[in-house]
Amino acid sequence: MTVLGRRTDLFVTNNDNGNISRYSVTGDSLVTLMTTTTAAEGIYYDAAADVVFQASRSALQLEAFADVSTLMDGDAVAASYTGGADLESPRELAVSGSSFVVADNGANKFFVYENTGSGFTLTSTVEIPFPVWGITFKGDDLYAVVDTTGDLAVYYDFLSNAINGVLNPSKRVTIEGIVRTHGITYDGTDDVMVLTDIGDATDVNTDGGFQVTQDFAAKLAAVDNGGTLALSDQTRVAGSMTEMGNPIDVAYDHKTKTVFVAEVGNGKILAFSDALNASGNVSPAISNDLAEASSIYLYNN
Repeated sequence: MTVLGRRTDLFVTNNDNGNISRYSVTGDSLVTLMTTTTAAEGIYYDAAADVVFQASRSALQLEAFADVSTLMDGDAVAASYTGGADLESPRELAVSGSSFVVADNGANKFFVYENTGSGFTLTSTVEIPFPVWGITFKGDDLYAVVDTTGDLAVYYDFLSNAINGVLNPSKRVTIEGIVRTHGITYDGTDDVMVLTDIGDATDVNTDGGFQVTQDFAAKLAAVDNGGTLALSDQTRVAGSMTEMGNPIDVAYDHKTKTVFVAEVGNGKILAFSDALNASGNVSPAISNDLAEASSIYLYNN
């Protein structure tokens, strides 16, 4: 997967010790940043500011760590600034400009913050009428998985409509083939949506997978609210060779067509190459150990 002259980093959180792992995919290196957080879920890297953000499950706040590119393996890092301890059970983080949205399944809410560059201001607490987990932005629209189901919810023009109180989704569809979805990512360059399936929550080692939808915008538009996106419009990777039991989060590299998975059940970071053509029971191209891997973010220069 190495391409000369480019830098690709994976930033990964975990619920084992709360440290941040930065994998250089193009340089085959690993830097572990030692944080005071003991569990985290939800991560984002701002390359222009050289700041990595994570949602702390132990401190129940957003945390910002500066000058990430200068840090060495094993460095102890303190947060440059944080948000308030507003969160209950953060699961995923989605960013649009200076707006940070945390999906929290403590009481099924979206916490919406404005990043000032030196702190976070909570602008709204949106109550969601379903169990939440993974979220991602597609332009101005926020896509959210409906935990305990195989459904996908869409909030059109989310930030303009984010309010304190209950906000119903603009559209909700069932993704055929998925038992219980958790991870989600969308790539606008390839118009590709990737969703993970943890299957039976009690089987954390063997029944996970992910599904890829190409030409996603047109395919979703063709499905009515309450309808089903057919499995025939997707490809699915699952099986004993994949090492997926509970794939909790996912990232996609459009330059190499690679899907990266944070696999919490087996404690792995997995990479699947040629992901647009892959299907069935395939082995990962990369399998790295990381206990309780919880969220993953891909940075591409």
